[in-house]
Parts: sequence; structure tokens; C-alpha cells
Amino acid sequence: MAEDSSGLSRSVEDYLKAIYALSELGDAASTSSIAQALDVQPASVTGMIKRLAESGYLTHVPYRGVRLTGAGTREALRILRRHRIIETYLTERLGYPWEGVHPEAERLEHAASDQLIERMAAALENPSHDPHGAPIPTPTGEIEPTDSLTLSELAPGEEAQVRAVRDDDMEGLLAVEAAGLIPGARIRVLARTRTPPAMKVEVQGSPGPGLDVAVEVARRVFVVLLPPEMRDGGERG
Repeated sequence: MAEDSSGLSRSVEDYLKAIYALSELGDAASTSSIAQALDVQPASVTGMIKRLAESGYLTHVPYRGVRLTGAGTREALRILRRHRIIETYLTERLGYPWEGVHPEAERLEHAASDQLIERMAAALENPSHDPHGAPIPTPTGEIEPTDSLTLSELAPGEEAQVRAVRDDDMEGLLAVEAAGLIPGARIRVLARTRTPPAMKVEVQGSPGPGLDVAVEVARRVFVVLLPPEMRDGGERG
């Protein structure tokens, strides 16, 4: 397979990025979760895990899965930076819709040179977040810490601000955009229903009594709870 200046194949890069995403909150990544994330057979994952462990990129956690080593994390963040810079460039400079840039970035992140990525970043004035609100790692491998709270976990009455949305599904992105659940939006949960599983959400500045958001969609929206002094501030539609 073709290799970039790092010497890693596309397959290895995809595995490192997937394992990073799965273990971002500190948990080990299981073989089954990696297989699902990459849409490959568990037997293929087992072979790659052995290869990556021998190369010093990950370590086994008994009965739980694998976790990236320092070297593996550095490579994963390098790949993640490439992906998110490309997404930002395609959106801001080439007019790509935010729901369509992920598959393009998936292809280009393995082909673009480091020099091209940094020129893109400079042209964009070194953005800190991609179009979907996710933090972009710095060239030195630092990344803004994030939490795991999603809209689906909020209770009625809680208020939050949308931090980011998952970017790996075009239909999901179209759904959250249609609901106004874009990065920066302030929201309040009005109610929850079990059948069908949904939430009624008020988006600041939007008209009407609130939006019905399927829980499946709400799971794609990452939020930050607002502190008490910021709640109920500003005019709501």
C-alpha cells in the first residue's frame, strides 16, 4: 500500500485513528468495537492489533482491549490533524457543505503531504476547530480536552451549548443541521418521550414551542452544560 512521509500505510493510519476515537475517554478499545468502526472482520483486527503492538503503537489491556501508547497517540493525532484541516479547508475555501466533507477528507488525509497540510492551515489562519466543532490537534500533537456528554444524556430543564457533532454520517449531519443543533447553538431540553424515544428541545433564537429530536440524532450531538450564571440568558424564540 502507498505510504506517506510518516512511513505508515493507509490501513495502519485508519486503525490508529479509530482506536484513538474509541479510547479517547480513557477506556480500552475492544476488538469488536474496532471491527465495527472500520467495517472489517474481527479476525482482521486481531492480526493488525498484533502488528501494531509489535511496532510499539499500542498495548493490550487484559480482558478489555487495547490502548494506544505515546507513539501511537502521536501518530493518531497527526492523522486527525490532517483530516480536520482538510475538512475545514474544503468547507471554507472550496464551498463544500459540512455534511459532505468527511468522506473527501478520509481519502485526502492519506495522500496530502505534511507541507500541504501546513500550508492549508496557514491559509486558514490556523483554525482551532473543524466545521463540525471538533478540536484540531496542533502541529506538536496537543489537543483541546473534550468530554463525552451528548444531548441524549440531558434531562428536562438542563441547558447546554452544542460543542460538536459527529461527522461520519451525512444523513445524521443533515438531521442535526435541520434541527439547528450546530456548534455554538444554545439549547434547553423541555421534555423526553419514551415512545418514540425522542426529546423536545428549545434552540435559542428558533421560533416555535420546541423541536422534536430523535434520541438517535441526539446521540450525535456533543454538548457542554451551561453554568448557572449563563442559563436563561438572552431572548428565546
